[in-house]
Amino acid sequence: MHETELRKHRCCFTGHRPEKLKIPEKRLAELLEAEIKRAIDSGHTTFITGMAKGVDIVAAEIVLRLRAQDPRLKLICALPYPGFGQHWFGGWTERFQQVLAWADLERTICPAFSYASYQIRNEWMIRHSDMVIAVFNGEPGGTKNTLDFAKKNGVQCVIIDE
Repeated sequence: MHETELRKHRCCFTGHRPEKLKIPEKRLAELLEAEIKRAIDSGHTTFITGMAKGVDIVAAEIVLRLRAQDPRLKLICALPYPGFGQHWFGGWTERFQQVLAWADLERTICPAFSYASYQIRNEWMIRHSDMVIAVFNGEPGGTKNTLDFAKKNGVQCVIIDE
C-alpha cells in the first residue's frame, strides 16, 4: 500500500503534560477513549503517539487496551530523540516503558536531543497522519504549534477542550 493510502488510516495524538491539564486523568481517559473509538469507526486503525507524559501516554494505553479486542489496531511510538522518557517521576517512566514494550513500532525521529526535536517529532506525526486528536486548553506551546501545523497541512483536528 502506498504512503498516501496508509496515511488515511492513521491518527496521532497531541496534548498537554499532566501539570498543565485541568481535568483528572480518569476523565481525560474517558474523553480520549470516546474519540479513539470514533476514529476507529471512521476507519483509523493505526495510532501514533509522541510518548510524552500525560495525553500521549494515556492515549497509547487506551489504544493498547482496545487492541486486545481488535487486532487490526496498531500503535506507533514516535520518540523525539534517543533516551527520551527515561528520567520521569510519578510512575511515568514505568508507564512509558510498558507502552514501548507493547507497541507495534518504535521510531526515533531525531538522532540527538535538541529543543527543536519535539516539534520535528510532532511534524513527523502530522505528516504521517490523516487525523489528530488533541487535548488543548488554548495556551501557546507545543500542542498549539502541532495543531497549527496540522491545519496548515489539511489534517483533520479533533479537539478535546479541557
